[in-house]
Amino acid sequence: MRWGDKRYHSLNYELRKQFGQKVIKLSLDGGFTCPNRDGTIGRRGCLFCSEEGSGEFAAPRRLSITKQIKQQIEFLSPKWKTGKYIAYFQNFTNTYSTVEDLRRKYIEAISYKGVVGLAIATRPDCLPDDVLDLLEELSKKTYLWVELGLQSIHEKTAKLIRRGYDLSCFEEAVDKLRKRNINIVTHLILGLPNETREDILETVKYVAKKDIQGVKLHLLHILKNTDLCEYYYKHPFPLLSKEEYISLVVDALELLPPEMVIHRLTGDGAKDLLVGPRWSLHKLAVLSGIDKELKRRDSYQGKKVKNTIDN
Repeated sequence: MRWGDKRYHSLNYELRKQFGQKVIKLSLDGGFTCPNRDGTIGRRGCLFCSEEGSGEFAAPRRLSITKQIKQQIEFLSPKWKTGKYIAYFQNFTNTYSTVEDLRRKYIEAISYKGVVGLAIATRPDCLPDDVLDLLEELSKKTYLWVELGLQSIHEKTAKLIRRGYDLSCFEEAVDKLRKRNINIVTHLILGLPNETREDILETVKYVAKKDIQGVKLHLLHILKNTDLCEYYYKHPFPLLSKEEYISLVVDALELLPPEMVIHRLTGDGAKDLLVGPRWSLHKLAVLSGIDKELKRRDSYQGKKVKNTIDN
């Protein structure tokens, strides 16, 4: 199977199908915090989370949403000349505020000329009914998806990374969002400490069977000034090689249903903060390697879905 020139259902392919042209995501900082940082659940965040709330490439939070969008467009326009954008609230937990504050910021974003959609990264334990009602309302006005950071289904890993909620909380959030016909994108991290290849693929199989519309596959990055970095130096664990990661991603793609949109196949780590794996800085080489491995196997997204269901 092919989606344009790819053997997987890429976000670029999906957005071109929806809007008839390339659409650019603009990373925004809504000025939010997180219950895993403000003391509600914890104060250090998830083990891997950076000082920027995993949003190193977002616009500065000191700017208004409108000014952030303008700055991001100016920054990206030399690379991509397009007039359509997705406003992506990325840093920290982007439903963790009053519904009035959320409404004001979301509406400001989708009111900007050329913004055709809204992407909101959050936690499954930060979706009260009034926020869900707001998201449902906005989903009828604009192209919208909500991103939930699952990372792993394994309880031992969830505790290690200080995720702060159990799997049943994630499942409840998925059910509530889908009852409102809101699309969901789930984040998974490949290479977490003490997880085997089988552990990682169990998580992929779990997501493949859920009513989830998209997935982001992230390579575990170790960044300076994170608790993960401190943990890595105290308790060294093997980092995935480029070859291991490419093979693992292709295994995952074969298990994911063809209709699920692949929003990401590897992560970005800021060069000056990245401890490892350093090979991940060559993102195009990684993506090219995934394409080559799919071709070598004569494989494609969803190739093993039937077997997954049967098992």
